Amino acid sequence: MSANSRLTIAAHALTWIGLYQRRGHEVATSEQIATSVNTNPVVIRRLLATLSKAGLVDSRRGAGAGWMLARDLAAITLLDVYQAIEPGPVFALHPATPDHECVVGHGIGPAMTAVYDKVEAALRRELAKTTLEDVLRDVLRAA
Repeated sequence: MSANSRLTIAAHALTWIGLYQRRGHEVATSEQIATSVNTNPVVIRRLLATLSKAGLVDSRRGAGAGWMLARDLAAITLLDVYQAIEPGPVFALHPATPDHECVVGHGIGPAMTAVYDKVEAALRRELAKTTLEDVLRDVLRAA
């Protein structure tokens, strides 16, 4: 099972747009962002469309088309990004109902739900503590 990288790609794209705008550019193209992420521009466009629905980016069409942040980097948390691109829970129970005649099948749902609820709450708390401004600061420090 591979790890999901959508949050990392979204944070990368948004942070890149923020830095690009700070350097005096109004909008960034999906091609420019895709070059930094090292992926296909279609992947970036789809992701940015999702982020646009969440109010994190805006787009401009026509001449000078591209993407811009809808809010300042300091006003966007990793939780905002996570909620925009991963609307469901981190973990899920069985897709089929386990055998309730089995002691484990009967109790696995409530036992795992209790753990998953705590994990989800901790994840959300941690993501809420970090803004994309923090991410950019750390990125620039590492460079």
